[in-house]
Amino acid sequence: MSAPRDPWSDPASPTEQVPAYGGPPPTVPPPGYGYGPPGPYGPVPPPYGYGPPPPYGYPGPYAPPYPAGPYGPGPQRRPGQVVGAAVLTFVQALLVLIASLYVWFFASIAELAIEQTPTAAPAVFHEFAREGTVLSIVQIVAVVLLVAAGILALNRRTRVAWLLLVGAHVVQLVLTAYWWAELNDLLGPAAAGEDVGGVLSALSLFFAAAPLVALGLVLFGGGRRWFTARQS
Repeated sequence: MSAPRDPWSDPASPTEQVPAYGGPPPTVPPPGYGYGPPGPYGPVPPPYGYGPPPPYGYPGPYAPPYPAGPYGPGPQRRPGQVVGAAVLTFVQALLVLIASLYVWFFASIAELAIEQTPTAAPAVFHEFAREGTVLSIVQIVAVVLLVAAGILALNRRTRVAWLLLVGAHVVQLVLTAYWWAELNDLLGPAAAGEDVGGVLSALSLFFAAAPLVALGLVLFGGGRRWFTARQS
């Protein structure tokens, strides 16, 4: 048997078969990376600190828990008592604004009647014209106070917002009591009647209902704690 000829010496000789390139040899991951060799109950988990990272946004088994606030985990929500008190504040502001416009209108009519007949106008016209305009201005200022207190109650969690909200409704109760006494004084003997007295009492209760409920919501329970509790 003769030795194989050199393929470069004779162009007509067949070339040797070269195996195809199969890529780099497979590499073995270092110990501890990924999951280890399968055990009797499945793959062995990697040691702490190794292995592929968890998907984006997933906290993973070793992530710290979310901090918990005084009202539970996650962001704190405004209690329903505070929202209810703020809504009643805006409702009261609207009612007082309408009532102030009516008072100013009737006070203007009383002033016009006094100018037409200064001596023949009843004394009640003089008193109502004098006090009606001043009370209308005071009530407009009270409306501004109510609106500011309602906005702060919905956007601020401070003692100042709580005091302003309480003070605005206390002012409403004082004005309601003043109007009840003033109307009894202006009507005189007519106010002693059962019908007139019942109307005045119902009117006073109508304007005092919202402030009383709002004060009850923010002076006790969760409404008070929302503003006065110590914040972390």
